[in-house]
Amino acid sequence: MDRILHEKLRCDIQQKMNSNLDTQEKLSVVCRLVREHVPKYDWVGFYIVSSNKELILGSYAGEPTEHTHIRFGQGICGQAAEQKKTLVVQDVKKETNYLSCSPKVQSEIVVPIFRNGEIIGELDIDSHRLAAFDESDRAFLEDICDVVSRLL
Repeated sequence: MDRILHEKLRCDIQQKMNSNLDTQEKLSVVCRLVREHVPKYDWVGFYIVSSNKELILGSYAGEPTEHTHIRFGQGICGQAAEQKKTLVVQDVKKETNYLSCSPKVQSEIVVPIFRNGEIIGELDIDSHRLAAFDESDRAFLEDICDVVSRLL
């Protein structure tokens, strides 16, 4: 991912985080900005951790998904929550625990959001390209999650 684009998006997102928008609107803006400016990101969404160790779909940009509630351990999102680490899947067809949102999705990255060492949410990104994500994507998205963690 382009470093200049990364910096511009981070600044735009930080500016929105400091605005008078409510939390839901801020998360929606993040989803839209990231999806619109990074062509390989076809679905961008936040899952929020519930009190019973379940991920609940929040704001997203992209096609609707039936996966609005995901248990820890279930699918890539649930695995990332359970393991408390970023997971990058370059070919979802090779994953036995993958929850298909769309037959177009070929790769996925899930980045946990932490506060005080506890997972409070996740940023999930799907791509219609194989092997869409590299270390610069990981670093950029982990940075965004750090900014967003102050909202949740």
